[in-house]
Amino acid sequence: MTAQLEREFDVIVIGAGAVGENVADRVVQGGLTAVLIEAELVGGECSYWACMPSKALLRPGTALHGAQTVPGAAEAVTRTLDTAAVLKRRDYFTSNWQDDSQVKWLQDTGIELIRGHGWITDTRKVEVAGLDGNSYALSARHAVVVATGSSPTVPPVEGLSDVDYWTTREATSAHESPPRLAVLGGGVAGTELAQAFARLGASVTLVARRGLLGAFPEEAAALVAAGLRADGVSLHLHTGTDSIRENDDGSLTLELAGGGAVTADKLLVTTGRHPALEGIGLESVGLAAADGRELRLSTDSTGLVSGGTGNDVEPWLYAAGDAAGRVMLTHQGKYGARATGDAIAARARGELGGEAAPWSRYARTADDHAVPNVVFTDPELASVGRTVQQAERDGFSVSSVELPIQVAGSSLHAERYEGWAQLVVDEDRKVLLGATFAGPDVAELLHAATIAVVGEVPLDRLWHAVPAYPTISEVWLRLLEEYGL
Repeated sequence: MTAQLEREFDVIVIGAGAVGENVADRVVQGGLTAVLIEAELVGGECSYWACMPSKALLRPGTALHGAQTVPGAAEAVTRTLDTAAVLKRRDYFTSNWQDDSQVKWLQDTGIELIRGHGWITDTRKVEVAGLDGNSYALSARHAVVVATGSSPTVPPVEGLSDVDYWTTREATSAHESPPRLAVLGGGVAGTELAQAFARLGASVTLVARRGLLGAFPEEAAALVAAGLRADGVSLHLHTGTDSIRENDDGSLTLELAGGGAVTADKLLVTTGRHPALEGIGLESVGLAAADGRELRLSTDSTGLVSGGTGNDVEPWLYAAGDAAGRVMLTHQGKYGARATGDAIAARARGELGGEAAPWSRYARTADDHAVPNVVFTDPELASVGRTVQQAERDGFSVSSVELPIQVAGSSLHAERYEGWAQLVVDEDRKVLLGATFAGPDVAELLHAATIAVVGEVPLDRLWHAVPAYPTISEVWLRLLEEYGL
């Protein structure tokens, strides 16, 4: 017989991915009790099906290509990857899809775990259908946090629902590389995985209704496109997909808008993600999508949800990470989770009232001003803060300076190094609003730019941050010289 167990905690967190773990950790550090509810693996999407396995698939190809661009090293390396070794290393970084170490961390930290499906039933109330066969009726003294992550958004393409296709989960956990892979979508996941599988030997075709990496400056995205083409990836950009069908031999054919077709053994759909808010009971506390539209939560800088029964009287319902729908990046979700956990603990102690002050430990202010992002293709694309267009929309008097990356450090780094860099400047305050770098190994340039944007470092002071010679970072000096300093 199924038992119903009643439990009470200070904080209930639905979702034990990286974001949920960080919320729970911060509230426990703040002296509260916390429970995580998770039906899958503790550690979530990033640990097992996204960030870690995808980068483990990409890094060997980048390392090999890097060696091939340096005379002396090029003669010492083979020309192809060992696919079995790459996949074995990927398995290591996913802990073979076992979460024992993550569960031990929870135990050592003092966070309780209930494996099962949880949903909100009322104010501060959560029910869990436990995977152990028990039912749990949980109540929270202070807060319930929705940290359920996101789900793939599937486009309305004729025939897609009738065929077997990959999402990023299946691609990052694949145990072999298909002979022919079609990738639908030109965003970060699509470009990264297209290159990863091309370097593992697949014949890859990428089809994108819009351009490639449209959220980034065109000059930077063009370098990534050239890198993909150099690896044999066929790009069909600004091209829609009319229909998809399965052939008699099990292959799939994509009929492209305007004519033409692509046939592949596997199809990877990477056309975006949306907050995973289905089936967690939000309608029971007055939060439901209007007119059949997709539900989106609105939160303040602490993660407190706007609306919800009783939430405006005494705060109790929060959302963090992808579920909050603000910035769908793991590092930014963890940053917001730390702010949310600290805010919950501070409110429980009576130390925080309404809205948190910007840039305080309780506010995820960087979500609005300084989000760092890396596309781990080869070449890499790294950006932080606003683009020129975003800055203009936000009302800034803005200018930009752009240069190819041509410094001593880049010429030493690789033969025929190609890169591009841009700074976006607030002309009224003479501080950086954003920066973008594209080229081999530019991701390590990004944190300096992030510090400059977050710290609002004046350009005349930034001029005195002297880059070491000979490094690729010398591009900072060239950009500031180009600006006129």
